[in-house]
Amino acid sequence: MFILTGENMQKITSKQLNDSYILFIYSTFCGTCTVARAMLEKIEEIHNQTIFLEMNANFEEPFLHEYKIESVPCLLIVENNEVKEKIYTFYSTGNIYRYLYEYRPEMFK
Repeated sequence: MFILTGENMQKITSKQLNDSYILFIYSTFCGTCTVARAMLEKIEEIHNQTIFLEMNANFEEPFLHEYKIESVPCLLIVENNEVKEKIYTFYSTGNIYRYLYEYRPEMFK
């Protein structure tokens, strides 16, 4: 069983976001969110850096409405204040890497 620990990812509120980010939106009691979190934490552990920001959906309802977040878990990719992707099905760590290759290629140089 995985537990939402928040040890790696940086917790953030909507007021703290800048113009480009990859945001993991979750709910505390969501089992699928727990599995998705484990994938993201593994990626951060491998790269030894914070890659993903995280936001608890239970406390950010206006943000969810503004960005039309349909469900959790959600990986929201924003560049220059423009939503590039909303990922609701994580599938696998390899699938998440596909998005990182596209939106954070500097990680792989």
